[in-house]
Amino acid sequence: MRIATTIFLTDETITPVRLAHQLEQRGFAGLYLPEHTHIPVSRQTPYPAGGELPPEYGRTLDPFVALAQAAAVTERLALGTGITLIAQHDPIDLAKQSATLDHLSAGRFTLGLGFGWNVEEAADHGVDWRTRRDLVRDRMALMRALWSDEPTACEGEFGSVQASHAYPKPFQRPRGPVVGPRTLIGGAAGPKLFAHIAQYADGWLPIGGRGLTESVPKLRTAWESAGRDPKDLQVVPYAVLPGAGKLAHYADLGIEEVVLQLPPAGEAEVLRTLDAYAEYL
Repeated sequence: MRIATTIFLTDETITPVRLAHQLEQRGFAGLYLPEHTHIPVSRQTPYPAGGELPPEYGRTLDPFVALAQAAAVTERLALGTGITLIAQHDPIDLAKQSATLDHLSAGRFTLGLGFGWNVEEAADHGVDWRTRRDLVRDRMALMRALWSDEPTACEGEFGSVQASHAYPKPFQRPRGPVVGPRTLIGGAAGPKLFAHIAQYADGWLPIGGRGLTESVPKLRTAWESAGRDPKDLQVVPYAVLPGAGKLAHYADLGIEEVVLQLPPAGEAEVLRTLDAYAEYL
């Protein structure tokens, strides 16, 4: 099983360069970074985990800039977002950022995407909360058009792009309906989410990894009903606090990668945590 990591990198934590060096030297498989552009002070949306929202949410580094630093100082470490809030991005700009990072890292980039939970943050980006899932699907179609080998137009409900020259292309080649970097969708289990995954992604990025015994078979049914090859489905539990029994259970479900949560802390504490996680490598 590949053991990757995620962390809220901020202006107060270990740096991307130092962390990337340490992860690759120690044999970890990857680094995934979350995204929040800003956190409105007048926030009314409850924190999904309950209680007060941790301060690191309002201090996150831009994941694409941080991952570019990590890519420049490593050769094998996989690089991903966990997650990119697609609805809050201009899709033409995001297509260029993603393709560039995948190109420069020789195919090491995973675009983990999601629909968001903070209504106030999304509203400042002009997002209508009720239609955000359809907006994300629309923007992904536009990005796939720009990533295609031949100039391809896309006319969607929320935006369009003319047939265009758009380089660099992603390093990773098209597979089934998926064009562009490896694409995983985060979110809670349910038929709508599973339909999106089967339509335009490589798999699922479930936060915490709870309830997979019940939900993975349902995802596989949706995946195969969409005509996707069963062997291509990827399920990657995300932000997991590890235990030997938990990882063994994931392996029994056919899961080949898990993303462990690191503390949003300085270098010494993060390295102590990596030392503790070494037993799972």
